[in-house]
Amino acid sequence: MFSLGRRPILETGTSIPRQGGGMTCILVVDDDPICLELLSETLIGAGYSVDLAVDGEDAWDKLNSYKHDLVLLDRVMPRLDGLGLLRRMKGVAALSGIPVIIQTSASSQDEIREGLEAGAHYYLCKPVYPDLLCPLVAGIVADIAERKSLRDCKANVAVALSLMTSGDFMFRTLDDVRSLAAVLAELCDRPDDVGMGLLELMINAVEHGNLGISYTEKSELRKTWRWEQEISRRLGVAPWSSRVARVRASHDCDDVVFVISDEGVGFDPGRFMQMEPARAFDLHGRGIAMANAASFSRLEYQGRGNVVMARAPARRDC
Repeated sequence: MFSLGRRPILETGTSIPRQGGGMTCILVVDDDPICLELLSETLIGAGYSVDLAVDGEDAWDKLNSYKHDLVLLDRVMPRLDGLGLLRRMKGVAALSGIPVIIQTSASSQDEIREGLEAGAHYYLCKPVYPDLLCPLVAGIVADIAERKSLRDCKANVAVALSLMTSGDFMFRTLDDVRSLAAVLAELCDRPDDVGMGLLELMINAVEHGNLGISYTEKSELRKTWRWEQEISRRLGVAPWSSRVARVRASHDCDDVVFVISDEGVGFDPGRFMQMEPARAFDLHGRGIAMANAASFSRLEYQGRGNVVMARAPARRDC
């Protein structure tokens, strides 16, 4: 059932066959066979394709052999532990973008911080319960779909956008956000990364800014699968229905500057600019930190926190 062979490291541009056809494929890594069985049954029951590995070396072999959309791995394992595997993945372009969930009983602040610094933005405390695992996985899979949607939406817009020095846009809904983020990201040198960052900032402007959904409320909505339903509801009732958010994009041949504003009361962004160990096990709350780390060269909230400026390098062929 498990193979422990070692394959060579993937090089940039390497094509890997997909495991599980068109289904979302999750690689589950744990040296405990009972945990492997329970996790795989839960994920298969939720509609995912599952591949299994018994330790980090086995997982490394499988990552080099098949495409996986998400990795769920134990932190403490023989031969190669979870953080060791994660660091290897971050060093290979073809694997560095795969989201990783760490399941761990190592819950001290220093241990969590070590994982965050290695690139683990998602944590689950052992034992892992389905009512926490499934919403977290669903949220990550939705983010993966958003990234694919960004790539699919951006055909033939780059040349036209390069003729624009500045533009102002209004948005209200999640669909507005998805369309705008895909297009505006094409102004930038790394449109995939910038597109995901814009998605996070613009969704924040809609849900937390204009619609007033608090952090605690979103946690409960995510856990009970009602997040988008509640957004749709608030968009249709006062006082939220009349509110709009705006994004202004301006660029030259060096940088693109996005200024995103909403009509909400604002917030203190300080604790969200970096990943905090205290929030590592939450179902959400990573978007601003990930945008700050991976999407933009500069990210700065202004005023009362309802305006954010994000800067990124412009396309090199502008």
